Amino acid sequence: MKLFKYIFWLAGAGLILTGCQKELEKINRNPNESETVQPDYLLTNGIKTNVDTYWGNDAAFETSLLYVQYWAKIQYTDPDRYIPAATSIQTVWNNFYAQGVEDFTTLAALGDSLNNPNYKAVAIIMRSWIFQVLTDLYGDVPYKQTADIEKYLTPQYDNQRDIYLGLLAELKTAAGLINTSADGIAGDILLRGDLLKWKKFANSLRLRIALRIADQEFDAAKAVFDEIGADNSNLIASNDENVKLNYLASPNQNPVAKNRETRNDYRISKSVVDKLNALNDPRLTIYAAMPRDTNKIIGVTNGLPTDSASRLGFNKTSDVGAVFTAASAPAVLFSYAELLFIKAEAAQRGLLAGEDAATLYAAAVTASLKQYGVSDAAVATYLLQPSVVYNAANYKQSIGDQKWLALFGDGLAGFAEWRRLDYPKLPAAYTGVLGGKSPLRLTYPSSEQALNGVNYKAAVAHQGADQLITRLWFDKE
Repeated sequence: MKLFKYIFWLAGAGLILTGCQKELEKINRNPNESETVQPDYLLTNGIKTNVDTYWGNDAAFETSLLYVQYWAKIQYTDPDRYIPAATSIQTVWNNFYAQGVEDFTTLAALGDSLNNPNYKAVAIIMRSWIFQVLTDLYGDVPYKQTADIEKYLTPQYDNQRDIYLGLLAELKTAAGLINTSADGIAGDILLRGDLLKWKKFANSLRLRIALRIADQEFDAAKAVFDEIGADNSNLIASNDENVKLNYLASPNQNPVAKNRETRNDYRISKSVVDKLNALNDPRLTIYAAMPRDTNKIIGVTNGLPTDSASRLGFNKTSDVGAVFTAASAPAVLFSYAELLFIKAEAAQRGLLAGEDAATLYAAAVTASLKQYGVSDAAVATYLLQPSVVYNAANYKQSIGDQKWLALFGDGLAGFAEWRRLDYPKLPAAYTGVLGGKSPLRLTYPSSEQALNGVNYKAAVAHQGADQLITRLWFDKE
């Protein structure tokens, strides 16, 4: 796999003579090994490595899961106080570009050379998902020029608006390329080669992005909902169609399970526990584990000093529930509940015609509860509570609170939606270092300043200071 070259480019590389380089390439060729990448291997590896990054230490445990207050830290609390490790920020960037954008760009080209449009479509969908995650996190990022890194060693940053609009167009193209009557694909560990499910994933991502831009580009968002918002046959239609990677036993276990093999410094946030208790929510005992030394679920306040957090006791505070920490716990990239929340908000805001927001909201809450095996009777009781009943006069609170709960565990999606909807109202970390404010993005990695400085400076000049509290374009006040 080629690494995303500008990240690792060293000035001394220019000293290598072209002729010597060609000679070395000849010497280092292995006549017994194929030099052609197999598309099924590339697809399997691309899915696994990028989902691992998405649900892993740097993009989730040490950043987004803390910022959106799903998790808290009971040891080494600096990240929970908004002091992220430089390595975390760098690793997210490196992995998504080198193991994501690069690999899926290669796979898309293979789809063309093999005359298999389905490989190309799947590659575009996965690459678009990665770009959506990158721009959600950082804001303006390299996008258009990354498709030809041989030509653009130091690619320009694109404006977030242009990235989202570009992704909407790419996903539409990908959905149109899918041909269930043509050659299938192999190596698909995400949707098991079900091309209709890939089309549904693409269209559901289009609706997610359309809602993401709706505060700034209402007409463009509405055009997407007008086109596909009511076409349930081509959207995720049940919990059985949730887009998720099913993990196995070690060494192919869930990243959360792998983390728990050697560490014990994460707990469920007090913010989540308090909200679930206030709503008499049956997900409490699913999302949180019972501490060994108590008979009560206890969450941890975000951003405690290390000494204060440590005194709470490992066996007296609650870890995240086994449904997330088990080796085979799935990593969900897009759920039916999320799609229904998207449609509920779209109906409320006039983006989706002919639909009732309250009905869709109730269906979304139901889908989230049923995703975790809550009984029909418990669901019915829950929906009747005045604190849960949909409030059209403050739809952002109704949808924001319940969507935050439904996305629990998915730190990156939860972080984006919390910023956009401004609910629930979460206090800043107890001893946070941002003057009582909470993070609104990740800063760019230091390698960008060193190796892509001209374009980095242009991005900062356009977007604003390279700080955690800089508001992104989609996050309109």
